[in-house]
Amino acid sequence: MSSTTFHAAYAHLPTGVERDVRLTVDRGRFTAVETGAAAQPGDRELPGVVLPGLANAHSHVFHRALRGRTHVGGGTFWTWREGMYAVAAQLDPTSYLALARAAYAEMALAAITAVGEFHYLHHGPGGARYLDPNEMGHALVEAAADAGIRLTLLDTCYLAGGLGPDGHVPLEGPQLRFGDGDAQTWALRVDDLRDHTDGGPAHVRVGAAIHSVRAVPREALGVVASWARQGGRPLHIHLSEQPAENEACLAAHGLTPTGLLAAEGVLGPDLSAVHATHLTDEDVALLGQHSCWACFCPTTERDLADGIGPAVSLRDAGARLSLGSDQHAVVDLIEEARALEMHERLDTLQRGRFAPEDLLAAATAHESIGWPDAGRLELGARADLVAVRLDSVRTAGSDPAQVLLSATASDVDTVVVDGAVVVEGGQHRLGDVGRLLHDAITPLWKDA
Repeated sequence: MSSTTFHAAYAHLPTGVERDVRLTVDRGRFTAVETGAAAQPGDRELPGVVLPGLANAHSHVFHRALRGRTHVGGGTFWTWREGMYAVAAQLDPTSYLALARAAYAEMALAAITAVGEFHYLHHGPGGARYLDPNEMGHALVEAAADAGIRLTLLDTCYLAGGLGPDGHVPLEGPQLRFGDGDAQTWALRVDDLRDHTDGGPAHVRVGAAIHSVRAVPREALGVVASWARQGGRPLHIHLSEQPAENEACLAAHGLTPTGLLAAEGVLGPDLSAVHATHLTDEDVALLGQHSCWACFCPTTERDLADGIGPAVSLRDAGARLSLGSDQHAVVDLIEEARALEMHERLDTLQRGRFAPEDLLAAATAHESIGWPDAGRLELGARADLVAVRLDSVRTAGSDPAQVLLSATASDVDTVVVDGAVVVEGGQHRLGDVGRLLHDAITPLWKDA
């Protein structure tokens, strides 16, 4: 396989924005990064400004089918939840593959080169096991390979239907598809999944997730965390997304969700706390002390009226920040990054809570989903890059260093993942992604 050299007028390197950058790629890695270098014959010219590939650290891919469908009467959390369960009840491995392929291709168009899939749609209707108990997970692996992005399959332990005054309640209805009975059975199933980190069409890391303290009883929390840590795998959890979760946990355990995780030894630098919206000062300090990740999903958090989390306080306490598109009300990591700052401005009435380079760091936090060798334009890193146009109606006149404050996913021209061109001229290699989405989603609402 011969090497390829890309030339960029501007590129965001670890040292900052540099002019006239040549990036040479061989076998999926950057083998040379030259600054102040004129383009040479044979170089592939990239338009605009080049960024590292973006990392979508939190995805529920089947939620993509809910966009524009949950706002009847203005929309409540319950209308959203009913729609989510209706979609979950219908999907099988074939339709899941079609939906995930299209949604992951939409992510590639939006500059996303790796995704952390918080996967809990495991089994058949009523909880019936497929012949291959990981068939739904394998559909996601195939979908990501087809779409050309790396996948971290965060296989999610989901054991209970909720947490009430008398403790956890059983799974019921569509939730039965999510459960494995107990954490040990979950771990045995996930043991059969394998990483594929180099070579072949699929680039996959297997990680673990605890759905939430509402869905996983206290005695199972450490089982999931231990399984992940024995294999050096990323570990994620929904944490304090809504006040009701905190209230239920306090009533059941006398602890906040973060306090419960601390008591059970779950906190650590491998843990991503997704949402982390409704935290006490003590919760913030605990997450910071353990160098946890806090994964914010601003477009989802505002769509579901969940609130604005303490991003600056978490950063200042020692936590690290990542971003996700979660339910995919919007698939645009540039918008998620910008919203991190804009929500802070609305909440504090102050500008400049995050510098542009801070937003880029959150948007490229591949380490949080198990790809520590990605997210930087530097020698030896995975050859992911994104070219964002500087001549659109949104970006014309923008400082290349501040492009995340003006661009949208529509301004993405080129996306390269592990050295392979996946998007060129704003077009995905699979063709018409809008048609793929339409064909995958429309049948799920045929009776609506």
